[in-house]
Order: sequence, then C-alpha cells, then structure tokens
Amino acid sequence: MKPILKLYRGYANEQELIVMGHVFKPTNRKDYDFLSKKFKNAKATINMFRIKTHANADVFLLHNNTKIHTKTLDDGYFKFCIPLVQKDHGWIEYEVSIVYKDKTIISKESYNRPKEGDLGIISDIDDTFLVSYTENPLKKIYHLLFKNVTKRKIFEDVVHHYQALSLAGRKNPNEYNTFFYVSSSEWNLYRFIVKFTEIHQLPKAVLLLKDIKTSIGSFFWTGRGKKHNHKFEKIKHVLEFYPNLKYVLLGDDTQEDAYLYEAICKIFPLSIKAVYIRQTGGSKESVTKILNNISSLNVEVCYFKDSSEAIEHSKAIGLID
Repeated sequence: MKPILKLYRGYANEQELIVMGHVFKPTNRKDYDFLSKKFKNAKATINMFRIKTHANADVFLLHNNTKIHTKTLDDGYFKFCIPLVQKDHGWIEYEVSIVYKDKTIISKESYNRPKEGDLGIISDIDDTFLVSYTENPLKKIYHLLFKNVTKRKIFEDVVHHYQALSLAGRKNPNEYNTFFYVSSSEWNLYRFIVKFTEIHQLPKAVLLLKDIKTSIGSFFWTGRGKKHNHKFEKIKHVLEFYPNLKYVLLGDDTQEDAYLYEAICKIFPLSIKAVYIRQTGGSKESVTKILNNISSLNVEVCYFKDSSEAIEHSKAIGLID
C-alpha cells in the first residue's frame, strides 16, 4: 500500500499561481470505477466518503526547476500560493510529489492562466448542467448511488450554450474563455464531476468545491444545507483574483444561487455582464424579484426553463454569435 496523491486543476493570474490537492493515507480500497453498475456503483460512491486523509504530510511543488515544500492541513488538503514567473497563457502543466518510504510519488495536473480581456464564466453544477434533483433529497441520493457517471443526465442544449460562451469574443479558435465550476459538492466528487464534463464535452474548467468529507454519515448530506457561504466566498475570491475579467454567472433556483449572485453583483458592479438562472420547476416569484433587482444594476439577466432560451438571450445581447 502507498499514500494517494490527488491534484486538482489550478489557476494563475499575472503574479500568482494557486494549485491544490489532497494526500490520503495508504489503502487497499479501489478508486471509484466509472463503469460500475447499481450496487457496485453504490459501494464505490460510498467508499469515496470513507477515505482517510493524511495530515501534516510533506508535499513538494516543482516550479521553474525549484522544489517548493509545504505540508498538508489537518484534513489532508494542501494549497500552494506562490509568486509566478510565467509568460504563457492557457492550460499549463504542473507537478507535485510526496515521499513515502524513500520512494517518490509524482502526480501531474494543469493550471489555467487567462489573458486580460478574456471572459470568465462561473457556473454552478447540480441542476445547472448536471440533473441532480436537489429539491428531492431521496431522489438525489438514489441517482448518486445507483447511476454511474455514464448514466447521469445533462440538461438539453446546455453543452451548446457553454461551448458558445467558451468561444465568445475569441478571434483565435484555439483559445478559450476561462470557466470555473463552483459547487457545494465536496472534493470527494471531484473525479466524478471532471469525468461527467469530459463525457459531455463541456469546457475544461477549474473546480472549486467544498471541504472533503471522510465518513458515511456525511455522504448523505453531500451538497446539502441552506447556507452556501462556501460558494459565495469562492466566487468572490475568483473576481478579486481576476479583477480585469468580465463575468457571466450561471446557476439554478433550487438553492441560493440567485441570492449569491445578487450579492456578487452589488460588490462588483463593473464586473458582471450577465446572470443566468435555470428554472427547475415552476417559476419562483422570489427569484424573479431578485433578478429584477440585479437588472437594475445594469446586468443582463435570464430566468430560463430550457437552455435554448438562454442561448437565444446570449445571442440577443451580443454575448455569443
């Protein structure tokens, strides 16, 4: 057995690089199998929440031929925030290592460095592009347990919309706008979410998720709770980290996305171009009221049932071709 080193997609601006990950204790437990069916998928999913983290583990980032040392926090999480010397933009590879019994374990991932003038797209996940049944907890847990990643559904036309946003305003077809997927789901589900976005050809994005959980009991509360301060703080951090980008915010009406986005628009009155909220059931008067208030801040808003409506709105305001 050996420890597990998990890296997540990082991000950088003109001065700073941020990369992060987890170190887990040695285990014989197999990693999540994306093709498992029914009860095997349920067992694999629950195992994602039974993993044990490695506190105070030594971690090394290789950057510009220099090894930078840190240690994991109590929950096995590590994060490097370092000055950046880099001319390239787009997705750039990075390397992190740990040492176990005199053997070096190396893992590689990539970080994104957008250009000034790019569009930043920040999207929620559950019930924004991944059909998750958030307002029906039992149904949500059932699909998480018994539907593997290949069987999970995506909303119709959402890929078309996101791909169009990815290319919005780009003159070079090989360059893309910057996406962030911000969710109240925990880091336990990182690989699941990445695989889902890859299967459906959603734009490659930095994921910002919630603190990892390490018990079966916490699995049944995944992504739940009325307070979503984590999402607000992550979105606020992105806008502060990239003050020169203009942003599009996408969410849904199952939780507090409209309220969070209203607060963001008030704090960053020059940064938000448009807010999109998916209507998952009947129209909610409270959401309409919030969006009207956001609109008064000179931000375009769209409360839509189907992504085709969001696409037409984006075309009408000149956001996409």
